[in-house]
Amino acid sequence: MQRIGEQPDLFGGPTLSHVAERKGPPKGWQRQLQKWGRCTVIADLESAPLPAINPAPSPAPVFLVACVAAKLDRPAPARDLYASPWFRKARAYVERQEGQWFILSAKHGLIAPETVIAPYDETLGAMKASARRLWGVRVIEAMADQIDAAAPLIVLAGRHYRDPLWPQIERRASAPMEGLGIGQQLAWLAQKW
Repeated sequence: MQRIGEQPDLFGGPTLSHVAERKGPPKGWQRQLQKWGRCTVIADLESAPLPAINPAPSPAPVFLVACVAAKLDRPAPARDLYASPWFRKARAYVERQEGQWFILSAKHGLIAPETVIAPYDETLGAMKASARRLWGVRVIEAMADQIDAAAPLIVLAGRHYRDPLWPQIERRASAPMEGLGIGQQLAWLAQKW
């Protein structure tokens, strides 16, 4: 123990002594001090090189494909249920991209291609605007559960299917066939073969 100071008692009592255990400098302190004196930035003090900072890879795009009226007459996986030439070409296109994709169904909302569903007769075009908005809310909620929030979205769907979703997804979405008629869309999809 080493005496490090004294303090007189404020009320006339004995003087208080302060003691502390004092340790010597750590081993190698001279080298550390010399190293500190030579460095120009704090990072120079680090003996190991800093690891490279690699940004996280961007998630792959996710494709959203609209359902169609032409369907098989029996339950089937959603990717097989829709039977129109447009849907078959859109399916072939997205499957060639080898990424995740979903179907925008007027009845079921967002469905995975392998989900088995029965044929139905509903379209967003026949729904009132309020029902389409409710459908959009349901799809956005399902997307939050099933799709990475940073993933770009490629929407292969007409306005009735895009409009209820667009305000929430437009920052990260694109509609490559927007403004094209059905014949032009088929030609666009055929070019992508």
